[in-house]
Amino acid sequence: MKKWLMLIIFSLVVVSLVACSDDSESTGSDNGGDDSENTTSDNGEDTSSDSGEKVALDFWIFGSTGYGELVDKYMEENPNVEITINEGEMNDMHNNLFTSISAGSGAPDIAQIEVSQIEKFLGAQDQFYNLNDYGANDVSGNFLDWKWAQAQNVDGSFQIGLPTDIGPTTMFYRIDVMEEAGLPTDREEVAAEINTWDAYYEAAKTIKAETGKPIADTPKLVFNALRDQQELQYFNEDNELIMEDTVKEAYDYTTKMIEEKLIGQNALWTPEWGTAMAEGSYATLPGAPGWMVANVKGNAPDASGLWDISSIPEGAGNWGGSFLTIPAESEHPEEAYKFISWLTAPEQQLKSFEIAGLFPSTPDVYENEEFLATTDEYFNGAPTAKIFAEAAQAVKEVYMGSNYAIVDTELETALTNVAVDGADPQGEWDAAIERINSQLERQ
Repeated sequence: MKKWLMLIIFSLVVVSLVACSDDSESTGSDNGGDDSENTTSDNGEDTSSDSGEKVALDFWIFGSTGYGELVDKYMEENPNVEITINEGEMNDMHNNLFTSISAGSGAPDIAQIEVSQIEKFLGAQDQFYNLNDYGANDVSGNFLDWKWAQAQNVDGSFQIGLPTDIGPTTMFYRIDVMEEAGLPTDREEVAAEINTWDAYYEAAKTIKAETGKPIADTPKLVFNALRDQQELQYFNEDNELIMEDTVKEAYDYTTKMIEEKLIGQNALWTPEWGTAMAEGSYATLPGAPGWMVANVKGNAPDASGLWDISSIPEGAGNWGGSFLTIPAESEHPEEAYKFISWLTAPEQQLKSFEIAGLFPSTPDVYENEEFLATTDEYFNGAPTAKIFAEAAQAVKEVYMGSNYAIVDTELETALTNVAVDGADPQGEWDAAIERINSQLERQ
């Protein structure tokens, strides 16, 4: 028995020595104790920073951004990053994003959010990374102040997104209709003569009398143009509904012109709206942003040289634009931030403008000689970049509120009822306010 006991002890000692030897080799003790090449975690996963594995980023976008070309360039310059673009319809993408962050599952690494939705997602900021933690404050000076502020919480401590494009508003006009009415057709003369909303109203009466045509085809565009020039629109920063002053004035101005047959009744994006644009059935598109250029060309391909662009009366507003955000589900926030800070830098914003017409939110681009030299022969050779850049710098900072879309939809319904059905403007306003309050109570 003693012999067997000694044999067992001896065997255990040998096994222990072999195990120690194997462990010493696996931790790199044979190179002086340096364990820097140990790339295995306790659960067996590769944790080496130079393992060569790619970081995969899922990127949700909407609209015609032209980002595919820039994403390819970034991946070429950063071969360790693989970015997959998922493109969808704007409302669907926002709904899917909100559902995903609410459920805590299914959100992408990077999500594009439109300006009218940004306040809604700021209300769920705990479901996003604060970009200030990754250096956003260091690049804030690259962007227009009013654009940067749109993606901040009230005290500026949380930055949910980096700005992409903007939609500064101008006035597109038909040269032939203006000429028939005896009004100026040169863009600078148009800007000088129709420089106030009172002057716009007087021009509308002249156009109607001389041509029988309305000055604008869509009530919503006239209303938007006035509304977007106001610093206070639907809500204040306490999210209280405030519409009885500037918004009501814009509504009353628009409905007055509707009742006097100075504005048409076609709704935006309808076939009738596109046909009227092609036929020159009205004189102006007020409150038109840069991205509207593509809509005009698409609807009226044979009207090249008949459209021009001038400034809008009494300043400018902003319609559209987006931000790039990083949902909290992302496991690669540093890599995601590095990419979006690159994509929104002035150099890439200029490229986005050249590729897809996205107007830059980085004013450094406005000093670029090639950018300023951009003209559009369809719009009678107008210096489009210069015109929109001047408008961008005239935009006021606006607080939109998380329920902006609710109010806007109901007011559009009211305007449509006045224009199409001849409904009483005040009655439609009161009904819209009632519907708005009812919906806000359920939020």
